[in-house]
Order: sequence, then C-alpha cells, then structure tokens
Amino acid sequence: MHSTLIRYFPIMTWGKTYNRAALTNDMIAALIVTIMLIPQSLAYALLAGLPPEAGLYASIAPIVLYAIFGTSRALAVGPVAVVSLMTAAALGNIVDQGTAGYAIAALTLAFLSGVMLLGMGLFKLGFVANFLSHPVIAGFITASGIIIAASQLKHILGIKAEGHNLLELVHSIITHLPETQWITLIIGVLATGFLFWVRKGLKPLLLKLGVAKGAADVATKAGPVAVVVLTTLAVWLFGLADKGVAIVGDVPQSLPPLTMPSFSPDLVSQLLLPAFLISIIGFVESISVAQTLAAKKRQRIDPDQELIGLGAANLGASLTGGFPVTGGFSRSVVNFDAGAETPAAGAYTAIGLAIAAVALTPLIYFLPKATLAATIIVAVLSLVDFSILKRSWAYSKADFAAVLATILLTLAIGVEVGVSAGVGLSIVLHLYKSSKPHIAEVGLVPGTEHYRNILRHKVETDPKVVNLRVDESLYFANARFLEDKIYDRVTSDKGVRHVVLQCCAINEIDLSALESLETINTRLSEMDVKLHLSEVKGPVMDVLKRAHFLDELTGKVFLSQFEAATALR
Repeated sequence: MHSTLIRYFPIMTWGKTYNRAALTNDMIAALIVTIMLIPQSLAYALLAGLPPEAGLYASIAPIVLYAIFGTSRALAVGPVAVVSLMTAAALGNIVDQGTAGYAIAALTLAFLSGVMLLGMGLFKLGFVANFLSHPVIAGFITASGIIIAASQLKHILGIKAEGHNLLELVHSIITHLPETQWITLIIGVLATGFLFWVRKGLKPLLLKLGVAKGAADVATKAGPVAVVVLTTLAVWLFGLADKGVAIVGDVPQSLPPLTMPSFSPDLVSQLLLPAFLISIIGFVESISVAQTLAAKKRQRIDPDQELIGLGAANLGASLTGGFPVTGGFSRSVVNFDAGAETPAAGAYTAIGLAIAAVALTPLIYFLPKATLAATIIVAVLSLVDFSILKRSWAYSKADFAAVLATILLTLAIGVEVGVSAGVGLSIVLHLYKSSKPHIAEVGLVPGTEHYRNILRHKVETDPKVVNLRVDESLYFANARFLEDKIYDRVTSDKGVRHVVLQCCAINEIDLSALESLETINTRLSEMDVKLHLSEVKGPVMDVLKRAHFLDELTGKVFLSQFEAATALR
C-alpha cells in the first residue's frame, strides 16, 4: 500500500527530505518564474482566443496539481505556445471567439485532454509518444512557430485578420493592411525590438557594467515585465486607447473560479481528436524538457507518472477557468537555472500568480494587445529551426521527406492536419524502414570465432553454407522480404546445401513471420537445402517451441554461429 502511494504521489518522496535550504532555493526560483509568467500567461490566453485572465487561471491550479503528482523537480506547467495555438485552431472551427460557448469549449478540451492523459498514465501507455519521431516533431513545432508569429501580426498592425494556416493568415493580413493603426504599429515594433534586445544584449551589458551574474539573469528574465509596464504607462499617460490602440481592458480581480466543462455529446465528439492530438504533443514536449533537465542532476523521470501529473493538471485547468496546459520549455529552463530543487517551487509560483490575479489585474487595464503579441512573437521565433531540414537531408532522405511534408502541410492546411500527418508519417516511416530490414551474408573472420558481413570484411566462407544475419525483429511487414532474400540467394547458387539464420538481433517473431519461416523451411527442403538457426534468444525460442516449429525444422538450432559453421563444415 505504501509503495503504491509513493508510486502515484511522488510528493511523498521529496517531501520527506524537504528542508530550509530547499525552501529558500524554491522561493527564489518561484519569484523569478512568477515575474516571467505574468505577461506570458496573458499572452498565451490571447493566442488561444480567450480572455487574458484565462492565462492566469490556467497557471495556478495546474501547477499545484503537477507538484503533487509529477516526477520532475524543475518542470513548470502552464499554457504554452503550440498547445495554445492548437486550442485556438480546434475551437475556431466549432465556436465563435469571444462567446461564452468558446470558453466552455476550452474547458471541455482541457477536461478531455486531462482524462486521456490520466487514462494513458494509469494504463502505462507512455510509449505512445514514441510514435512521433523527433524530426517530425521538430518540423511541426517549426511550422507552428511560424503560424503563431504570423497570427500575432494583426495585433502588431492593429488590424483584423483571421485564418488557421499561413496562407489564410497572409492573405487576410495583406487584405487588411491599408487599415493599419500606426500608433499600435509603433508600440508593437518597439516592444518586439526591445524584447529581442533584452534576450541577446541586456545580460552582456549588465555584466560589463559590473552587475552580479544573478541580478543580470533576473533582469533579463524580467524583460517582458518591463515592456508591459512601459507600454501600459505610455497608453495611460497619452490616452492612446482613445486613439485606436487595442488594450486588454477589464480583467476580473479574483482567484480562479470553479467551472464545469460541457458534456454535450455533440461538442465532445468534435473535440475528441483535437484533445488527443493536444495530449500527445503536450506530453512529448513536456517529457523531453523534463528528461533533459533531470539528466543534468542525475534524477529520474517516470513517463507514465508524468502522464498522470499532466492529466491532473489539465483536469485542474478545466475546473478553474483555464484551457489545455503542459510543461513549457522556456519557463522550465528558467525554473531550473534559478535553482528550483523540488516541485514545491511550482506551488509557490502558483501563490504568486494568485496574488497577481487578485491584486494586480487592475494595473493591466491599459496594457496594449500589441505588447502581448510582441511577447508571443519573440518567444515562438526561438522554436523555429529550419536546420532540421539540412540535418535530416544529410542523414536520411526518408526522414527529410517526413519533416518537409509535416512543415508544408502544417503551414498550408493547419496545425491539426500537420500533427495528424506527423503521427501518420512517423508510423509509416517506421513501417517502411522495418519492412526492409538489413540482412547481411556473413563469414568467419580468420583466426577468430566472429562472423562479419562478407561485403565489408575479409572473411572465410563455405560454398555449401549460406550464413545470413537478420538485423531486425520479424513481423508481418518484413516477413516476405526475408523470404525473397533467401530464395534469391539460394536459387542463384545450386551448390548451397545449408542456410543458417543468425538470430542474435531478433527480439520477436509474430505469427505472420512464423508462417513465413514455416514456408521457407518447406520450400528449402524441396530444394534439398536445410534451414538452421543460431543464437536464438530465450523468449524467441519459447515462442518457436510453443508453435512446434522446431519439430518441423529440417536443420538444427545452434548456440552460436561458430558452432553452426563447425558442425556443417
């Protein structure tokens, strides 16, 4: 019972050793992350098509719940750019932005995502994320970053524009370009330029001026807060809201409300696929960040428990006025660099954001939306990485094709089609590669008992014996390929009397492959050729024994390839 509680409540592990030093480090990290998260949360709510307060709400309860159920000591959970974009894309096809139905649909999306993640965690289905290859994910995130940046140009220009893909957005922006609000444009350009400079130039400048490294780090992270304060003051002092500058306006001064998602069968059915895609993408992004940061401190991440932690966080978001959340890269890195030692840092961050939601929201009434758009643009452009195309082209043309297709489909049609294509392409790519496994004819390295590829090494061979090493598990997609390879080799050489399959790389043989082996055994027998196996792993041998294949085998099973060659010489 105790071990089960520890398994599902990691807080019981690190909570026992929590001390004053950890408290101090967590509090400092929480302060820095809170400063960073206030403008970021507001901005991602804007990206998701929701009121700004939804961003704050989505960053409070989910962080606390993840601190209880999650296994990462540094992961900071909340709204992130890609998931916010996917939320807007999913809901924009169903409900009009700005309506009560839109907010309820966002809650429902978070609830469905939470249930799916929780279910996957309880049934230990963390391996599902492996169906998305890293190059495809990188391509999808790059394309999403471009779409996100393009979607925010309307706020920088002060115009109306809409679209769920790059083509629609560009066309809409060009159409409305004559309506550009010049004061808004000036604010947006200055805010964007300032934020880029803060990222690259502020820290070196402060260090040159003799500011301590820690203080320089905090000042750099607080850059978005500074631009929020400056632009808000400018709009208020000069009455720019009356001159056409779009502002955030009234934001409720309260803690997250208790909310309920909709259980309408029609709405749920429309949101099931988007919720699944958001769950998978969110989990992949989160687990990659968590594992990267954990490795730096030799800590362990449990993927299945991470699913439970993220599922609980999304359920919390759905019940407290939020929208889908996951572990964010930038804020997690900041949390880690600031010295966070336990998930309690996240709980302290939630307290800071709760104070902001209650006490600071009146101060952002005059905050221009162009500033939030600038915050998003600067954050997401760091996600854009076209070098993945160059790397994949040099390494694997099949990977390159998958990455390019994912990028083009995401840009041209939209994020849902892009990520669906990414999942599909990842699976097809795996099936394609494994359907044509590497099969090497091997020979004896002189003076040793080792067998190597005859095309790569100077080896000894026996004209009556063909030794084939299969470098892949055998299953329905590649079984026929093995058949063809053996028949081509044997029929082209009438002197062959034995075929030995070296099975050291075969971890599994499914029923289709077993039937192919039976067919190979029979046809070789008709050619007066015996089939032998060597270096068969225990679990594979157990399956072959249960199927009675060994009873029909014309040859023998040898412990090693050398033993087989010695016996058949």
